[in-house]
Amino acid sequence: MEEVDCVVVGAGVVGIAVARALAQHGREVIVLEAAEGIGTETSSRNSEVIHAGIYYPAGSLQARTCVAGKWMLYDYCRERGIPHQNCGKLIVATSEEEAGKLLGIQARAAANGVPDLRLLTADEARAMEPALLCTAALHSPSTGIIDSHAYMLSLQGDAESAGAVFAFHAPVLSGRVSNRGVEIDVGGAEPMRLSARTLVNSGGLHAPKLAGAIQGMPGDHVPTAYYAKGNYFTLTGRSPFSRLIYPVPVPGGLGTHLTIDLGGQARFGPDVEWIDSIEYEVDPSRGDSFYAAIRRWWPELRDGQLAPGYSGIRPKTVPPGAPAQDFVVQGPRQHGVAGLFHLFGIESPGLTASLALAAHVAEVVAAG
Repeated sequence: MEEVDCVVVGAGVVGIAVARALAQHGREVIVLEAAEGIGTETSSRNSEVIHAGIYYPAGSLQARTCVAGKWMLYDYCRERGIPHQNCGKLIVATSEEEAGKLLGIQARAAANGVPDLRLLTADEARAMEPALLCTAALHSPSTGIIDSHAYMLSLQGDAESAGAVFAFHAPVLSGRVSNRGVEIDVGGAEPMRLSARTLVNSGGLHAPKLAGAIQGMPGDHVPTAYYAKGNYFTLTGRSPFSRLIYPVPVPGGLGTHLTIDLGGQARFGPDVEWIDSIEYEVDPSRGDSFYAAIRRWWPELRDGQLAPGYSGIRPKTVPPGAPAQDFVVQGPRQHGVAGLFHLFGIESPGLTASLALAAHVAEVVAAG
């Protein structure tokens, strides 16, 4: 059995960022990924938005790493030539009741360290986006978009330059706690058993399953996995908007919003569909609710302009109707197993927060 210093399980954007941070701190790092390459699940099935940090509870790990990570990400993109755009977004109200909620959103953002939201009248919002119908809006100037795959490739290059090694088609099947760390059984074409002094479980959707498969890991510290699927529809033809458009949030989500990619293609979503197993097919009939929601703030949307796009799944640790979850970085101080660290519920804004979250995880690992 081969003994290694540090294993990171999962090569999504957060796993890669964590591997990079640990390698740059001098750790010998191996990244094990079940799929054929980096970022094949949640990290490649999202809106590619650089979030401002508006909605998360003040003081939460989500809020802190999103706001810090946003500026780190913009700096990183500029330094490395990663395609991105600081396009901004509008949060739009379509009734007087919704307009009354904008001040609360602005106050929450300020409490999170995002003081730059500006309240707009309907005329001011339409001057920025003439196709928009609203009663009032908030402008978030620090929101942006990014080429997530180019970003992940750059992180991978950084990690490898610092000595990290990536192994693909290498699923972690099971494990057990030993006096040397954590022993894991790795499948694939060349199965092996490794003993890791430090193991970081960044398995995303599969993180709770992996934690439960490690003998000696206390079961009462392993959360139940819940899957919140988000479906996206794409706009056929040219988008009339140059910024992201978000409605006032609804219970359980941020509402059906518009994002654009770096090529100017518009897409709408995600909605929220709770599912029992991982599957990504988009049901075309869900488009009916998209049309109704979008026409509240873009009445000129015509029938037939929406086409089923793609879907992503958020790894939730709380069931439908429960209060929103925070990121969970769980280590020996919580569960008592030396050298074992779990990342649970790492969803949006994981892409935005990745650099700051990775720095936080590296600090937790160093502290034991």
